[in-house]
Amino acid sequence: MNQTQTVRNVRKAAHTIALALTLVVCRALSAETLIVKPGQSIQAAVTRAVPGDRIEVEPGVYSETVFIDKDNITLHGIVRHGDWPILDGNNKLDNGVLTSGHGVTIEYLWIRHFKGNGLMTQGSNNYRLLHNVVEGPCFYAIFPQYGKNGLIAYNVAFNSEDAAIYVGMSDNVDVRYNETFGSFTGIEGENSHNILIEGNHSHDNSIGISASLLPGLPLKTSANIIIRRNVVENNNIPNKLPPGSVGTLVPSGLGVLVLGTDRTIVEDNLIVNNESAGIYIAESSSMDPSPDEKIDPFPNNGQVLRNLFRNNGTRPQGVVADMLDAAGLKQGVDVMSTGKGHGNCIVDRDIVRTLGTGRFEECPTGATSNAITSLKTREPVGSVAYNPEQKGRLVYLAVCSGCHTWDSRLLGPPMITVKAIYGKDAAGLANWIAKPVHKRTDYPEMPAQDYLSPEVRLSVAKYILNELSH
Repeated sequence: MNQTQTVRNVRKAAHTIALALTLVVCRALSAETLIVKPGQSIQAAVTRAVPGDRIEVEPGVYSETVFIDKDNITLHGIVRHGDWPILDGNNKLDNGVLTSGHGVTIEYLWIRHFKGNGLMTQGSNNYRLLHNVVEGPCFYAIFPQYGKNGLIAYNVAFNSEDAAIYVGMSDNVDVRYNETFGSFTGIEGENSHNILIEGNHSHDNSIGISASLLPGLPLKTSANIIIRRNVVENNNIPNKLPPGSVGTLVPSGLGVLVLGTDRTIVEDNLIVNNESAGIYIAESSSMDPSPDEKIDPFPNNGQVLRNLFRNNGTRPQGVVADMLDAAGLKQGVDVMSTGKGHGNCIVDRDIVRTLGTGRFEECPTGATSNAITSLKTREPVGSVAYNPEQKGRLVYLAVCSGCHTWDSRLLGPPMITVKAIYGKDAAGLANWIAKPVHKRTDYPEMPAQDYLSPEVRLSVAKYILNELSH
């Protein structure tokens, strides 16, 4: 390339950069702040908003479902003299705040009493869920599903039927400095990768913190999860999941559960007063026997590093009690494993009460995760546009798979049953998705997904009936 051509290329690149910067500056200058007052609709403000806008909600009570399907929207509650903006489902509405937009921030809202989920992201990337209070009863209080590069911090989430904070099929998410209680699981990372669970207070649940790999879901691996510097205490409330649901075999009284995940680090936690065990490590099939030949159910290459244990295992239950009986022990232990998997290690084996860790190696001297300050990506994750067929698959992954597996029971019936019922009737399934009827008392009522457009509902119905397989 000659000098003249080089100069031209440099000038062209400089012009392109200047144009891009101009567009960014102009968009920033044109961004608006929309104010919502009591008696007005938050959803109406979302409908008016364009990417980059900020919606501020004044203190008061609002009874509606809010769906954000636009990028780079900030939904900010104004808390004044202790008075919050409260989004109240009155135990009648299905969902509180849902977002499929990317780069969305939701903060300082009190969300309560929704039958489905309090705060859910659906295939969203680069989201931030900060300083919210999410109160059940509900399925999940805070529920990011099938997204990347998220931050969940400084929230209080409680009284969920399942998990208070449930990170499902996600990548690169930090869950930090939250308080969770009164739920089946305080914080769960399920079939996910690169999840940092740090600095949280998880107490008075059935399970404090869980990292799990479940069969029957589209993502078949779960790895690189750090559970660090949390306070995990008094997680002893009874397991109240409906009979037949995934998780009914899990005993209450567990501080930390590692179920089939690989490269899981449990470090520097305060784990106290959990009646079955401080840490329980097991293969997925021990808690969910549903067959799935595409997953490796054994937890591999995990590390149990230094933690502080006090008064765990005083009243073991379920499979934990069975293992202790087989070993001739009457009380539980701090670290228990089924003994399967490979490459796992533990520190301070001689001073920590353990059972089933005979195959664990001694962790290398000085092993720690301290050098890892975040598992989010350094730059925002890019997002692509989808055609209708791709959108159907995305919605299935981001919405449906949160409650349905292929051939076992999660919350709703398995998808193999749904396919058998509807056959090729995609329109019928799309109508059911919008307005489900509670027919089976052995399953919880399905939340209506009528916030999705008719086109999206039809595309996901076609995907389920025509393409979905194990």
